[in-house]
Amino acid sequence: MFENLQHYKIILASGSPRRRELMSGLGIRYDIRTLPDVNESYPDTLQGGEIPLYIAKEKADAYTPLMHADELIITADTIVWFDGKVLGKPTDRDDAVRMLRALSGRTHEVFTGVCLTTKTRQRTFTVRTEVRFAVLSEAEIVYYVDKYHPMDKAGAYGVQEWIGFIGVEHISGSYYNIMGLPVQRLYRELLLIDP
Repeated sequence: MFENLQHYKIILASGSPRRRELMSGLGIRYDIRTLPDVNESYPDTLQGGEIPLYIAKEKADAYTPLMHADELIITADTIVWFDGKVLGKPTDRDDAVRMLRALSGRTHEVFTGVCLTTKTRQRTFTVRTEVRFAVLSEAEIVYYVDKYHPMDKAGAYGVQEWIGFIGVEHISGSYYNIMGLPVQRLYRELLLIDP
């Protein structure tokens, strides 16, 4: 597999342990490269899936001047989209509880934008997954936030954690997209990279 990539050094530009785990599942050799303080702001005119794709491109642009000709850099960004707004990472415990109360018994969308960048080309795509939560009790929400501290997760939850086991009622789309990297689509896109 991936004979087309044998001349490239694959770089995953992410500090996310979940993205690293998912990337490793593809069986591709890769290295990690992270830059401090990459700008993740976006124009407020963008909606839904446009936002993470814009940020993934901005991340790729930050790495491009440092790239070697034989490198392929993968950048990604994931958002939770709910009621026409982004639910980012919670600022504190109360914010995490507030977010989970809002998601309880409702459906939201998770979008991931991905950029595959070489010195001469760029492929981009966005993947959307719909997630429905069951009605969560206040005790369940507080237990999860206090035990799992989901401050580093968009929407204040990790689908692979306890809240996903007991709270996620229905998923339409890629489960791994909710974790931060739609690996099935990434696999297909990597197969299309010119050697």
